[in-house]
Amino acid sequence: MTGQRAPEEPAPATDSPGREILLEDAPAVEAGTVSADAAHAVPFRELGVSDTICVALEAAGIYTTFPIQALTLPIALGGHDIIGQARTGSGKTLGFGIPLLQRLQDEPQADPKAPRALVVVPTRELAIQVADDLRMASSGLGTRVLTLYGGRAYEPQIEALRAGVDVVVSTPGRLLDLVGQRHLSLGEVRTLVLDEADKMLDLGFLPDVERILQLTPAERQTMMFSATMAGEVVTLARRHLRRPTHVRAETIDAPAPVPTTEQHVFRTHHLDKIEVLARVLQADGRGLTLVFCQTKRAADQVAAALATRGFAVATVHGDLGQGQRERALRAFRSGKVDVLVATDVAARGLDVEDVTHVVNYECPDDEKAYLHRIGRTGRAGKDGVAVTFVDWRDMQRWKLIDQALGLAQAEPAETYSTSDHLYTELSIPRSVSGTLPRAMRSRAGLDAEDVEDIGETGRQAAHGGPDLGSRSGSRRHGSAASPNSRKAAGRGGAGRGGAGRGGADRSSADGSNAAAPRERTRTRRRTRGGRETIAAEAQTPSEAHENAAPAGPVSAPAAAPAASGTERSPRTRRRRTRGGQSAS
Repeated sequence: MTGQRAPEEPAPATDSPGREILLEDAPAVEAGTVSADAAHAVPFRELGVSDTICVALEAAGIYTTFPIQALTLPIALGGHDIIGQARTGSGKTLGFGIPLLQRLQDEPQADPKAPRALVVVPTRELAIQVADDLRMASSGLGTRVLTLYGGRAYEPQIEALRAGVDVVVSTPGRLLDLVGQRHLSLGEVRTLVLDEADKMLDLGFLPDVERILQLTPAERQTMMFSATMAGEVVTLARRHLRRPTHVRAETIDAPAPVPTTEQHVFRTHHLDKIEVLARVLQADGRGLTLVFCQTKRAADQVAAALATRGFAVATVHGDLGQGQRERALRAFRSGKVDVLVATDVAARGLDVEDVTHVVNYECPDDEKAYLHRIGRTGRAGKDGVAVTFVDWRDMQRWKLIDQALGLAQAEPAETYSTSDHLYTELSIPRSVSGTLPRAMRSRAGLDAEDVEDIGETGRQAAHGGPDLGSRSGSRRHGSAASPNSRKAAGRGGAGRGGAGRGGADRSSADGSNAAAPRERTRTRRRTRGGRETIAAEAQTPSEAHENAAPAGPVSAPAAAPAASGTERSPRTRRRRTRGGQSAS
């Protein structure tokens, strides 16, 4: 390891093997810069990692470090602030996770319920992944790790906070929501990690990050990790980090693709893209594959087209609910589907083992998006294949990406689904077509993955709340009226509101209907042309008085003829007119 002085104040720096690199009098952003010129795998036990954590890592098959971990651990274990910069897929999570967990193990806990470590990430998928890695490394410590992000119900997260946690991994939005509701206090945080800091700033989280930093104690250890180091990240570090050491796992500052990833670029026609993709997905040795699209609509269209061709495919993008996104990722990780079509929401921090191919179905926006996409393969030293489709209209954008990364592929070869070089470069058998043979459709598919009830609406029917399947909550446990029963109830019966049309609800307190037949209070009279058709009602007052029934009780036989003896008035003949004159 080599240490060098920040350019603002050239002064000698102490650089001793096996010790932290510290510059005592450097007020700049980089109190020290450490790079990996010839970094090699180092056993975790040689870097001062506790035996309990080493045993947990060894149980997961992890024995030695990656370059970013070997450079970060000696400094971070000493409690110093760090700016860690390394390409995606290089193991940054354990670079900050091991010091975080070991500090929790060594320091006493003042409040048993308040979190002492906080990890802030930009996306939900990355929060889940980081939390899983921390649980794996702390399996022998009993550390309580809680994941907080939007799309899930508040109640389970609030209950977990009340029970007590040690580490919180969260996205900025849900974290500040719970802090504002006074369910979470950050006053006991001793270690703060900002993972993928540049992505958080790109997504507009800078005000939220600033507020989170202000809510935590000033005497804390802050570690900031990112694949790229933009100017906004440097400004944030100058304002909130205390004499940080800038740790780089590469000898050059310019972003570069993963060396173990084989890159192919083809100029394709948009009407033939899906045919080319179907053949790429049948290449020899292909495992799990990520297909990236620019828009959510394009992702849905590509997934639907692949499904009709026999491929086991799932989709992840922003329009899907959190439960659907997690279901698709679980199915992809478990191998029930081997093709995941996604937008850039999955490009950051998504770590899935055995991803052999990444396909850019549409040209990325810039070189950063390109690196983040193809960084899903070739991770942890494994080999990978990245394929990019460039349309004619995207050629200028691709030339800028190629120039920034030095790929020397500014003019991709014109490629169709029948081009020989497509089959040769990607090891595709010449016998394949645009449809996956039935004999190769061995994946269980997305339907085989259960849908997890994550309480996205925040309601729980088990607690006596209304059923989420109905609007009013009155149709629960099979009590909904059938269409036939509603039709039999009629317009004025209990079929509408249970009390007739416009009537009051006569349901009893226990839910049973106690509606009784109503007495008719008036008689509806038929009229024609504005005149009543009942002869008795058409009489003059004098005629009505003469024909009135005598006072006193009237027997039923005598009243019957009066009720049935009404006669209709003679029908008035309507004359047809034309222009105000009679037509006859």
